[in-house]
Amino acid sequence: MLLLKSLMASFGAMLLFMSSAMLVPASAQIKVVGSSTVFPFATAVAERFANKSGHKTPIIESTGSGGGLKLFCKGLDYKTTPSITNASRRIKMKEFNKCIDNDVKAIVEFKVGYDGIVVGNSKQAAKLRLTRMDIYNALRDGSSAITWSDVNPALPQIKIEVLGPPPTSGTRDAFMELVMQKMCRKDGGDKKTCKGIKIREDGAWIDSGENDNLIVSKLNANKNAVGVFGFSFLDQNKSKIQGAVVDRVAPTFENIASGKYPVSRSLWFYVKQAHLIENNAIAGYVREWFRTSTSTEDGYLVEKGLIPMPKAEWVIMRNRALAIGRKKALLRKEHLTKH
Repeated sequence: MLLLKSLMASFGAMLLFMSSAMLVPASAQIKVVGSSTVFPFATAVAERFANKSGHKTPIIESTGSGGGLKLFCKGLDYKTTPSITNASRRIKMKEFNKCIDNDVKAIVEFKVGYDGIVVGNSKQAAKLRLTRMDIYNALRDGSSAITWSDVNPALPQIKIEVLGPPPTSGTRDAFMELVMQKMCRKDGGDKKTCKGIKIREDGAWIDSGENDNLIVSKLNANKNAVGVFGFSFLDQNKSKIQGAVVDRVAPTFENIASGKYPVSRSLWFYVKQAHLIENNAIAGYVREWFRTSTSTEDGYLVEKGLIPMPKAEWVIMRNRALAIGRKKALLRKEHLTKH
């Protein structure tokens, strides 16, 4: 009887393994959407994963953090919704609740590193030295400033023209929180008012899409314009653009990693646990992110501008990647309320 039970258990396990494998046809590709800031890092990981594993290269789309989370939270259907979404800020509680409402209840959260938000311009122009209060007064809704010198006489008499990310972008969300909302409070605004602060809409700020590379090319075409984008795009285009000093701190790798640079944020991605059953390659892709050769100080992503996490944080994420598929790895509401 014991032998029979053992044989039945082994046969059942074999069937489960076979059915899981059969769910992944040779042509199956992991679909990833989300942040334009995380996009170049995710693309590098996808290519490395495909070369090592023999799986097809995951499809990576740059939709913006908000747009990616909207697609991610639409439901569980493997064919019509993405398995992973990248974000240049943490998932919001209302987005998490939307996921829950659409049965996307088992989500695994990964932090991958850090990034600075750069206010930059063409190298053909003079380097800017700004404070966050200067930026706030130049861009807040209701501002009448026409030139940077209207904001601060020490700044150049050049028309305020800022090329920035749209409302669906995580870079825009982080910029609003770290610059506009914080300076609104410093300027005497109450919490509720400052949380709802808006960017002026009279042409001083120009939404320039989710492609930060497009902002970089526009800065080259207009030396008087200023752009708002992720540090990795500055790092990859050092010969063409320069980052402004903000609150007396330059946007460098070292200053962002140490927390000295005041406009810094975390980078993330989110995984649907239910899709791990649909495509067993997803776990391998996730684990590729947390190899020592990928996202530590000596990893290939650092060469592309990623600011790596401290070792203790990285180990937590690496262990979570190894445990993906288990209940203990899931994101819960209380995790979001702690931050």
